[in-house]
Amino acid sequence: MTENSRAQQTAEQNATPYRYTAALAGRLETAWQDRWEKEGTFHADNPVGALSGPDAAKEKFFLLDMFPYPSGQGLHVGHPLGYIATDVVARFTRMTGKNVLYTMGYDAFGLPAEQYAVQTGQHPRISTEANIANMRRQLRRLGLSHDSRRSLATIDVDYVRWTQWIFLQVFNSWFDPDAPRRDGRGTGAARPIGELVDRLAAGQVPTPDGRPWSELSAGERADVVDSYRLAYVSSAPVNWCPGLGTVLANEEVTSEGRSERGNYPVFKRNLRQWMMRITAYGDRLAEDLDSVDWPEKVKTMQRNWIGRSEGAEVTFSLPGADAVGASQNELTVYTTRPDTLFGATFMVVAPEHPLLGGLSGAPEAQDAAALTVPQAWPEGTREAWTGGYATPAEAVAAYRARAAQATEAERTDEERTKTGVFTGLFGTNPVNGQAVPVFVADYVLMGYGTGAIMAVPSGDQRDWDFARAYDLDVIATIAPPEGFSLNEAAWTGDGEIINSANDEIDLNGMGKDEAKAAMTVWLEAKGYGRGAVTYRLRDWLFSRQRYWGEPFPIVWDEDGRPHALPESMLPVELPEVSDYSPRTFDPDDAASSPEAPLGKADNWVEVELDLGDGRRKYRRETNTMPQWAGSCWYELRYIDPTDAEHLVDPANEAYWMGPRPGAGNTSGGTDLYVGGVEHAVLHLLYSRFWHKVLFDLGYVSSSEPYHRLFNQGYVQAYAYTDSRGQYVPADEVEETQGEDGKPVFTWQGQPVNREYGKMGKSLKNIVTPDDMYDAYGADTFRVYEMSMGPLDQDRPWDTRAVAGAQRFLQRLWRNVVDETTGEVTVADAPADEATRRLVARTIVGVREDYEGLRLNTAIAKLIVLNNHLTGLNSVPREAVEALALMAAPVAPHICEEIWQRLGHTRSLAHEPFPVVTDEALLAAEKVTCVVQVKGKVRDRLEVDPDIDAAELEKLALAAPGVVRALDGRGVRKVIVRAPKLVSVVPE
Repeated sequence: MTENSRAQQTAEQNATPYRYTAALAGRLETAWQDRWEKEGTFHADNPVGALSGPDAAKEKFFLLDMFPYPSGQGLHVGHPLGYIATDVVARFTRMTGKNVLYTMGYDAFGLPAEQYAVQTGQHPRISTEANIANMRRQLRRLGLSHDSRRSLATIDVDYVRWTQWIFLQVFNSWFDPDAPRRDGRGTGAARPIGELVDRLAAGQVPTPDGRPWSELSAGERADVVDSYRLAYVSSAPVNWCPGLGTVLANEEVTSEGRSERGNYPVFKRNLRQWMMRITAYGDRLAEDLDSVDWPEKVKTMQRNWIGRSEGAEVTFSLPGADAVGASQNELTVYTTRPDTLFGATFMVVAPEHPLLGGLSGAPEAQDAAALTVPQAWPEGTREAWTGGYATPAEAVAAYRARAAQATEAERTDEERTKTGVFTGLFGTNPVNGQAVPVFVADYVLMGYGTGAIMAVPSGDQRDWDFARAYDLDVIATIAPPEGFSLNEAAWTGDGEIINSANDEIDLNGMGKDEAKAAMTVWLEAKGYGRGAVTYRLRDWLFSRQRYWGEPFPIVWDEDGRPHALPESMLPVELPEVSDYSPRTFDPDDAASSPEAPLGKADNWVEVELDLGDGRRKYRRETNTMPQWAGSCWYELRYIDPTDAEHLVDPANEAYWMGPRPGAGNTSGGTDLYVGGVEHAVLHLLYSRFWHKVLFDLGYVSSSEPYHRLFNQGYVQAYAYTDSRGQYVPADEVEETQGEDGKPVFTWQGQPVNREYGKMGKSLKNIVTPDDMYDAYGADTFRVYEMSMGPLDQDRPWDTRAVAGAQRFLQRLWRNVVDETTGEVTVADAPADEATRRLVARTIVGVREDYEGLRLNTAIAKLIVLNNHLTGLNSVPREAVEALALMAAPVAPHICEEIWQRLGHTRSLAHEPFPVVTDEALLAAEKVTCVVQVKGKVRDRLEVDPDIDAAELEKLALAAPGVVRALDGRGVRKVIVRAPKLVSVVPE
């Protein structure tokens, strides 16, 4: 700003000291925020407990934003989009007389804080709490109407305690497929593990080897029970990232096989991991989507992720497996097409399949001698099957080493050519006794089905390609259309079953569904298989090799068995350590072993405890829970954050999240959940799983955590690059118009290119809320973000366009306050008819828009009314008070100030939203219809604007002027342009 412009601004401010500027807005906003906090304006009452109060007699409304992570970079203007929207909804809903629960918490564990701790040596709690404080400051300055008493962070010791408590409920439960569901919708539910023990003892649930329960040792019994738990330990292939020193979830690995954070290489390793048996809930997670009000695209994404499919498990015997020391002498495959079993000409197992001896993941660890496959190629092995290796063991070891380097995205890429090598083992096809070669190939995953498949190349193009490349047979089981040759491609369409009969079953001539059913019945009768349902969904990998996470409430005994800690020992807190880095930190060391940082805290790890059978030595679990754990249930703790005796008091939970009256189901849950679509699958799926377990065990009354879901769009921004492709500061770029009328962009006199994308430091296009508060004030920022477009759509940020929102608020201010004296200028005289009608229409329209989350159109209606009032000689009190109440959800600070200056002493936060008491004001206004005869105006009619053409024609022909003009002549034609014109053509 130049000295002249600064001096001019100062002179204008001195002349109009009450002008609505950013400085005045800032003073008003912070004053109102202080008052709201002091008076507890936005406190929501619970029915019982420390936060109880009289408002719990009202109808409730529970809304929340998706849990944010407190980044060290703070917020940019894209982050608050959803927060402002939920605040508008919260404020509006309070004004409709409801008790609104609305607060904000922080998903505060996570890898970024841990990596910062590794780099600096500073405890991650210090940086995390500083980030939370900064984010709280930014959000408070925005004027969000949170109940601050209910705010929490996942790192709070009390919150950690209850997260661990939930884990214990999962650990101490099993999924009983015969248990009736509390919602009355069939069977299959979580039950206490003690019920399983009772049923095992009674012989109602068989032991794995058939021995009576009484004959099992204590250790054997513990192993059986542990195998049923909803939280269990499994040796599972995981994504090991030495560079970050931790195991990563699939979604944290890029398609290039590197870590999303840090871009380090990721390797497959077999590792003992905690798992959550989410697959037991696959059907319920899919079916119950029908009971929630979510965008259809999100429901589809969840159903696809769950990936339910019906088929059969088929068992092939492995005649040579015993001779090579394999762990099994038969191989069970899952197929969705058991009707094509006669066409199975090869089988494929995943590289990690236990048949082969497991997978360590490091290439140099692939010891051929340790593999449970033949050491020589069996008779009949075709040259194409060997991969050029001298023995099956060498071929499998080399192939598995390559597979260890492939990412899951690469392995499942449909465009990628399938490859594999023969294991030296043959299976026996149960329907025809044919020997079927068993290959190992990386496109088969252990997490899907059984980790083994049968291949029918006549009906699958990629299997057909594999068969051609490896000299395997192709046997048709579905009749292709006339003229189609299986020598050229696979037939993937439907048709009659052919070549599918033996002495006991004949599928020939059947259709697909009939043949599938018949084959499944035959397999079950012969003991060769069974009908089965499988899922793309895999059990939830619940361990992380990190320091900064929730410790597991688990200890291990000297025999290597896990024991749950009693609730009295919760919370288990993280120990103080001097080094937060993992023991192995070579970013490129594929052979390194994942060792959690907690493993170095010997005094914490090694403990002596009395768990009910005397004091013994134990070793604490050194993995920590994933960040998902804390974000799975925070809405429940919002309800009752001070309750030390319950996760949530049952009465308070039932009030805020219980089933809806007359809904016909138990879905219940929060009334509105707003967040980005990037969390459409994993966070929502994991939250639903934990909630359903708690529902089955009776801790919550609703079977779903979130009833209505809304995905907001994103605020994006322009970025600019110079001739070198380097980004330049977006706020320093100037825009002019070129000779061709198109915009030209320059930075420091040099032309730059404009591109469109997300805000980010690297793109030099970040605008922060703090920048907006200083330049315009929070209310202007709020109005601009909400007016940019429909809430569910992406929108471009343009700082220059914010001035339009500021002008709206400046006019609103001037309609009430004299900028020179500060005096209120409104008139107490009644408003004129036109103003009263416009106010009435605005009330109805804005209410409907707020209810429908059409916040941009609500603001447009408010601007129309405000502009109308600006054009009047004097602004009627009744009109501007209604306008202030309607605008308050979007621009709360200025409206609170106006409301007070109009003589009201109480905050308008709980004032009733305006209603139209005179329905006549909503009646359509009359419009003038011109009626012509032979092109000359003969009459005018006052009609309703929505009159239909037939009625208007009838009125026009009966009009006195038209009757006189026709003078008895007939009518050849009538042209109606309702509601403003009728043209009559006489005969």
